[in-house]
Parts: sequence; C-alpha cells; structure tokens
Amino acid sequence: MTTELRRLRNYIGGEFKDAADGRTTEVVNPATGEVYATAPLSGQADVDAAMAAAAAAFPGWRDTTPSERQKALLKIADAFEARAEELVAAESENTGKPLGLTASEELPPMVDQIRFFAGAARLLEGRSAGEYMDGMTSIIRREPVGVCAQVAPWNYPMMMAVWKFAPAIAAGNTVVLKPSDTTPASTVLMAEIIDSILPKGVFNVVCGDRETGKAMVEHSTPAMASITGSVRAGMQVAESASKDVKRVHLELGGKAPVVVFEDADIAKAVEDIAVAGYFNAGQDCTAATRVLVQESVHDEFVAALAKAAAETRTGQPDDEDVLYGPLNNPNQLKQVAGFIERLPAHAKVEAGGHRVGEKGYFYAPTVVSGLKQDDEIVQNEVFGPVITVQSFSDEAQALEYANGVEYALASSVWTKDHGRAMRMSKNLDFGCVWINTHIPLVAEMPHGGFKKSGYGKDLSAYGFEDYTRIKHVMTSLDG
Repeated sequence: MTTELRRLRNYIGGEFKDAADGRTTEVVNPATGEVYATAPLSGQADVDAAMAAAAAAFPGWRDTTPSERQKALLKIADAFEARAEELVAAESENTGKPLGLTASEELPPMVDQIRFFAGAARLLEGRSAGEYMDGMTSIIRREPVGVCAQVAPWNYPMMMAVWKFAPAIAAGNTVVLKPSDTTPASTVLMAEIIDSILPKGVFNVVCGDRETGKAMVEHSTPAMASITGSVRAGMQVAESASKDVKRVHLELGGKAPVVVFEDADIAKAVEDIAVAGYFNAGQDCTAATRVLVQESVHDEFVAALAKAAAETRTGQPDDEDVLYGPLNNPNQLKQVAGFIERLPAHAKVEAGGHRVGEKGYFYAPTVVSGLKQDDEIVQNEVFGPVITVQSFSDEAQALEYANGVEYALASSVWTKDHGRAMRMSKNLDFGCVWINTHIPLVAEMPHGGFKKSGYGKDLSAYGFEDYTRIKHVMTSLDG
C-alpha cells in the first residue's frame, strides 16, 4: 500500500499555488529518511508573481498605523499559540526534532518574539524636531524600506521565519519568504494560519532551492535581502544584491568559543555546555562546540564532558528522554562524519564519533580533545553534535585562541572572577558574550555577529530598525 504524499504549495498574493511550471521537490523526514511530502520547485515566474503581489500590497500596508500592525501581529501570535500542536508536529516532521522540546523550548519564545515586535511597531523613534538652521525646522521620519526578500535556514525553520517576517511586517514592509528546500512544511502551515489575518500580498511564501533564492535576491523589486545561512550563501547574496545596491541583512555561521577558567564551577559548566553544544544536534550557529579550558582543570573537564556526552541521548521525536534528533539531511551527516574521519593524529575522540542507527540521520554526541588552533575542526563550523576541547595557559592565550577564527557571532566565559569576566567580555570579538551561561536568548536583546558571521541584527529594537530607513525633512518657518 502506497501512502499519498502531502502536497505543499506556495502562498502568493493570498492564494496557495503550485509552481507555475509544475516542478516539485521531495521533502524528507530526517528522523526516518523517508519522503513524506512534495513542495514546489519555484522558478522565475513564481518569484515574479510573489514580488508583484508584495509590491502591490506595500503602499497599503506601509500606510497602516503602528497600532493596526501591532494588532495584526498580536493576532498572529495568538493564532500560533492556539495551533501550537499542529505547528510543533509540522516542525518535528520537517526536522526530526523532539516533539516535547520543540513545544517547550521553541514555540513559546517564537510567540513571544512576535509579540515583542508587535510592541516595537509602536516605538518608531527618531530625533525630536528642532531648528538646526535659522528659520528651518528639521524632522526625522523613519519609514519601511519596501519589499523584503527573505531566506530562512533549515536548522530552526519555524523560529527563523519569525525572526525574518515579524520585524519586517511590524515596520510596515511586505515580505517574500523562502524556507529551506528541506524544511518547507512548517512555513507553509504558518502561511495558512496568517492567511485570515494579514491583507493579501503582505506575506508571501515561495518554496524552492538555491536557484529560487538567487532569483529572489537578484530580482529588481525588493529593497532588502535578508538571509540566515552559511558564509558561502551570505557572500553570494551580498554579491548579487550589490548589483542594484540592495540593503543586505546577513546572519551567517559561527564558531563560538567557550572559555572555561580554572576557578569556574566545573560541574555546572560541563552540564550547561553539554546541553548548549548538543541541543538541536549542534545545528546552531551559537552552539557551545569549541571549548577552551585552562590547563590545570583540562583533564578533569574532559573526563566530565565525555561522561556527560555518553549520558546524552539522541533518538526519535516521540522519545521523551532524548535531547536532540537527527541531522537535517544526508549531506549534513556526511559533513559531520567527514570532520571526524579527517581528524589529525594528535586528536583524540573521547566520546561518540559515529552514526547512530541505520534509519534517519542521527549522530552520537561527540567530544574531541588534543586539538591545535589551526586544526580544521577548530577553524571550521561543523554544525553537528561535536564539541572540541583545547587547553590554554593564561588569559592572554585564551583570548588569542578564542578570537583566532573567522567567525564572530557568540562566545561565553566561565569564571568566578568578575574583573576577568569583564576584561574577556570587552576583548572577545563576538556579537554576544555570555558569562557563566551559554545560549539563552531574549526578544529584547540583539542577535548578530561580526567578521564572517555577517552583519545586521535579529531580535531587539536594533533588529527592528534594520527594516527601516531614515528620511530628513526640512521645512521653512516662513511658510
């Protein structure tokens, strides 16, 4: 007996549509490795239609009052909350994530983030009007940028979609959003929920692959392109957008240093770092996967972390005892395994280092020690459940190692010495520094990095402002 595949569709101008040329891609559940749906493989005609719908809707949405936009976003948050079980199920099938953890750790902050941006819609602040030249009054207007082309990743499909559309729509923009080709299901469901709340064309979803995303970014209509993805993808977006001087918002890779000093609470550090390193199978650009430990406590830390890894479980979404599910796709499984297979002779696998089971794309929680600063696995983003450990002698060397990568998104420092924590937070070249914790996020604080981790901020008032432009208006007082 053949099970009929679910049929996902684009959402363009308030209507659900197949790709204009009928092309589709298969969508696989990474927990089983089995195809469960098809999604449109959108081409230029679909992108054109979505951009036209967003452009047509923009003047009307731009001219709504902040309170109207707030009300719409609050309705979306309430609707997501009311249909939480459906969203969690779709996200779990998308990604293989544990159902319980997705319901408790992802959906509530996602809803909270929408509500935050609903409030931000009413706080478009600028300098006060004033006279900076005799007989002239100057006013600052903060306006929406226009149509936004947005590309979301596969590691947090649902939450990253929120990080994209919520601030853009709150600021008065219209959106064309492309989910990853491997994880479109939850985004399409979000469009179904939003359909009865927003005017047609304000929010559009176009499914497809890299070529679809490229067509969106290169399209002449959007005023801004926003992507969460790899450094390679970000560089391509920046290059494409430069041809017509689009604004670009890039949230790219990470290689977060986790600096553990000898006076840290080792037991607490190990427990928290294991969770922050393995949650979501390490598929998180802020994951605690590059640990630097002071020499005097290195061996103790490694032994404790290896034990924590051995006690961490991965498995099917309905298993309540697992911390994380599978890697997203076969290519990602191959990439993670490749880092372990290519380890230098001086490295030691303390735990894990292998695939789990034959069904799905599961990989064991892994700890690798004995590494040097220039090793491939230290310098490059693994994006899997692999924590590396290096030793350092003093604060200066810790800082040298921590900053000695091309990424600069997130970091953490573990110490009881307040002065040391403040010095490290000042000198760590990363967009976020956590002290004696790692990975908590709140809607009110910005998320974004430096160097090859990209530019622009998600969340917070800073993220909201990224979706606005500033206009100076000067008027003569003589009439």
